[in-house]
Amino acid sequence: MEINPVKAFSDNYIWVMEEGTEAVIVDPGEAEGVLRYLEEQALGLTAILLTHKHDDHIGGVREILEKYPATLVYGPTETADLATQVVKEGDRFELFDKQVKVIKTAGHTEEHISFLIEDALFSGDALFSGGCGRVFTGDFEAQYDALQKFNQLADGVKVYAGHEYTQTNLRFAMSETPTNPDILSTLHAVNERRASDLPTLPSTIGKEKQINLFLRAESVEKFIEVRQARDKF
Repeated sequence: MEINPVKAFSDNYIWVMEEGTEAVIVDPGEAEGVLRYLEEQALGLTAILLTHKHDDHIGGVREILEKYPATLVYGPTETADLATQVVKEGDRFELFDKQVKVIKTAGHTEEHISFLIEDALFSGDALFSGGCGRVFTGDFEAQYDALQKFNQLADGVKVYAGHEYTQTNLRFAMSETPTNPDILSTLHAVNERRASDLPTLPSTIGKEKQINLFLRAESVEKFIEVRQARDKF
């Protein structure tokens, strides 16, 4: 299985999983780039996966379905108006003969979910490289619990997040822990990639355990402290 990004808006990634001549797309906030990519690569569309309800992750679904009306759409209850199959924590289904595991990763939104497919984690806005999503629900404990679920995954799991926020996240991390060599070296590498307009994703769970201050928070209270500092950064 090959996974490629389609850029959207200023910093979104719409991930495209490809197997042979078929594709599955994750969080299509807009349709134009996705439709163009599928046509250029001569790909059919098997399914759409939605992590949460925000428009920059679902805004292109209806237009894509006009072109590919038989496509299955999997998403949480907050996307029920778009999903052909509403899924929740612990659900499993198959795509490309591979098992997809659904993980509830709330906090950013009430019913945010992430998808784990073999060693690929599609975390939407629940986990970024070097960061996590803003807690719009105010439920910091839910977001902290989501981070603990990520912490329990194997180090080799690749993190396909929904946004290119790595550079800013690591600049913030350096302001908080200026002597951390892992964060410093990663920021240098990230700066080089961004200077060439290259994605910094996927990361890995193992890498995030080293550089992500939110994953490293040892309590809900510490997580809230770091989240509030990042919100003001």
